[in-house]
Order: sequence, then structure tokens, then C-alpha cells
Amino acid sequence: MLRRMIVAALVMAACLVAVAADAQPLPSSRSDLQFSFSSLVKRVSPAVVNIYTATTMRVQRRLPFPFPGMPPGGSRVQNSLGSGVLVKADGLIVTNAHVVRGADQIRVVLSDRREFEAKLVTQDDRYDLALLRIDGEGEKFPFLELRDSDSIEVGDIVLAIGNPFGLSQTVTGGIVSAVARSTGGVNDSTFFIQTDAAINPGNSGGALVSLDGRLIGINTAIYSQTGGSVGIGFATPSNIVARVIATGEKGGRIVRPWLGISMQPVTPDLAAGLNLPRPAGLVVKDVFPNGPGARAGLKRNDVIVGLRDQTIDDVPSLRFRLATLSVGETVPVHIIRGGKEITLQVPLAAPPEDPPRDRSVLDGRQPLSGATVVNLSPAVAEEMGLIEWRPGVAVVEVRPGSYAARFIRPGDMVIAVNGEEVKSVAELKRRIDAGIQSLSIGREGMVSTMQFR
Repeated sequence: MLRRMIVAALVMAACLVAVAADAQPLPSSRSDLQFSFSSLVKRVSPAVVNIYTATTMRVQRRLPFPFPGMPPGGSRVQNSLGSGVLVKADGLIVTNAHVVRGADQIRVVLSDRREFEAKLVTQDDRYDLALLRIDGEGEKFPFLELRDSDSIEVGDIVLAIGNPFGLSQTVTGGIVSAVARSTGGVNDSTFFIQTDAAINPGNSGGALVSLDGRLIGINTAIYSQTGGSVGIGFATPSNIVARVIATGEKGGRIVRPWLGISMQPVTPDLAAGLNLPRPAGLVVKDVFPNGPGARAGLKRNDVIVGLRDQTIDDVPSLRFRLATLSVGETVPVHIIRGGKEITLQVPLAAPPEDPPRDRSVLDGRQPLSGATVVNLSPAVAEEMGLIEWRPGVAVVEVRPGSYAARFIRPGDMVIAVNGEEVKSVAELKRRIDAGIQSLSIGREGMVSTMQFR
């Protein structure tokens, strides 16, 4: 009996193997086991370059007994490295702004080891992108075409190409881990493609390439507690890169269109109060008269859930979508009003500078001495990376070593003096002249109040 059971089990196992073999044939030769990205790498790698910079740094000599006639300071040269991508045949290169920031000399090395001096065309520090140009005296350089970064999906295979640790051109592979990752403190977009392809110091400015050989992002930052790759890398999407190229070559900068509304994220409590199926989107708090939103028919308590064909879940997603659009366009904005989804056509306008800046340097014996302030307008808010505007006073510069430098920094808002709200630079000056006993400063959504005697 036992012998019969064993024979039956063996027969059943053989049948299962046969079925599995029919469903998924086993490799029949060595060539069936070969799989490589080599042809793709050969095609795209000539367009990825290594970038070397030299920056002259002033240093202060500190000698206990300085010799007569010895100058008080000196200089030293600081070298750094990064990567870049040729995006046009005439030698136009995209890289990160932090790779070339402050550089006195920029040297570009191609994959065939030829070297060129590069000139800075423009840089946009808000998006951490810069354009360089090399002169090939009429030579047509290999370059990468840009792909619509919105066409990328989580799970797509990608390659990262760059110059990690100065090891010259290196290729790593992985997948797209997220397509709309929000991470603050990197650039003004705060909207990235996340990948697990290894990205290390020196990869900054390099290419993130899809399997069709097109550029989908510029490798910009990593998340790491050690300084090395842990499989969490961030690339600036190609749709932002395209806007920087289009505006930067003309000597301009990206101007994020203004909607003329103020908003706040939908929290679980708000979602429940507005009868929304989930806490996503942005609630319209105020609609400014004669602004684009007012002309399109946006109203208070409308919930913005989409722009064109893209979902809007939070402030970073709206900031990114607006940055990829141009002033003068009219775009469909999808909202929920009274439980129903409707679409409004919103004309995109440049943020106005109203009120005028009234740029002023504050001095004298008072807590804000050394700060440069301006009236906050939609135009100033856009420059500062704020998603909304309201009347107020913004700090744009702080003189190093000044009294104000002890507790404020550029980007802060002067909210109130002596407990009374401040809405203009002129009003702030009058309050200063009357004496400051308390000062309320806004920073990153928080307000702190300091007392002075």
C-alpha cells in the first residue's frame, strides 16, 4: 500500500513538472539566459558628460605673530565634480545648479575623453538646474531627447548615468519607485521621480534614462544617513527641465503662473465636513478680485482635485504642475463643488507686483536692524516659492553680523509688532519709530513672538 502511494506521488509530481514546463519553457541554450542593456548604454552614454569645476575661495590668515608686510588673507582653489547631459546638438548641457554654483572655471569631459571649457548660460537656483554650453566649432554633439515625465509609471526600468565619486562615467540600473515624490529642502519644485538605481556623490546632474533612450529626469539628490546610496534617489522630472531649457536659452526664468486664490490642503476633518470620499485636493480659502480664479468662476470652499489630466493631491503637486505651464495658457481645472465634480477653464496669468515692493533696508537701534524687507505681492510670493499671497512684509536679505541676523533669516515674514498686525513696509517703519516691545515672525507656517525691553 505504501509503495503504491509513493509511486502515485511521483507520477503526480512528474505531471506537475510537465504542466509547469508547458506554461513556462525552460531556457534551451546559453543565449536564452543573456539579457543586457549594453546596446541602450552605447546609444545614450555619449550624451552624458563629466563636469569638473574650480572655485577660488578667500581665506583669512590667522597668525599669532604676523610678519611685517604679509597680506592679511589669501586664497585657495576648491575643486568639485558632477555630471551633465547634452540636450542639444549645438553643445547645450543641463546639470544641477549646485554643481556649478560660484565656479570660476567649468571643464566638461565627454565620454570619448575630449575636454572642453564650458560657459554658464543660466542657472535657476529655485529648481537647482543650470544650462552650460560647449563650443565644438560647428561639430554636432550627441544628445538625449526629453521624454514626457508624466508618461513614466512606477515599476518602469530606468538607468542612471553619471560620474560618482570621480570614477568617470558609470551606469546603474533600477526601477521607478515613485513618480510624484514630495521632498522638501531640495529645490522649489519639491516634486521628484524616485528611483532605486544607485546614485552617489558626483551623480548630481546626470541622466535618468528610460528604456527607449530618452531623458526622463536629472539626478539631483539622495536620501542617505551615510552619504552613500541606500536605494532612495531623486531626479528632477524632464518636464521641469524642458521649461528651464525653453526659458533659460532666452535669458529668462521660469515664472509660475498665478491662480489668484489662496488654498489649504484637505485634512481628514475637512474631507468629512465637505462630504469628500477621501482627504485629497486643495480647498479654496479666498478668491482675489479680478484674478484668474475669479474670472474662471472659482469660489470659496471649492476643492481643486485636478489640473488638465493630472491629479492634484497636495500643494507640491500643484506647484509642480503650474511650473510646467506658461503664462497665457488656459487650462482645465477640475473641482468638487457641492458634492459634484465640474471643470472650469482658468486663464493663467503672471503674478502681479501689487502692491509695489518698497524695498527698504532697516537700520538704527532696534531688533530688525540689518534686515531688508519688501511688501509681499503675488510676484514676490512666486519668487520666494510661496503658493499663496496675502498682504504682509517679507524679509529678503539679512546683513551678516547684524542684530537682526540673531533671530531672522531671508524668507521670514514680519507678522506683527507689539501685538498689532503689520501689512506694509510703511506701516512697519512707523511701528519701529514708535518702539518695538514685541515682534512676531512667521517661518514655514509657524509664528514665534519675541519680547524686547
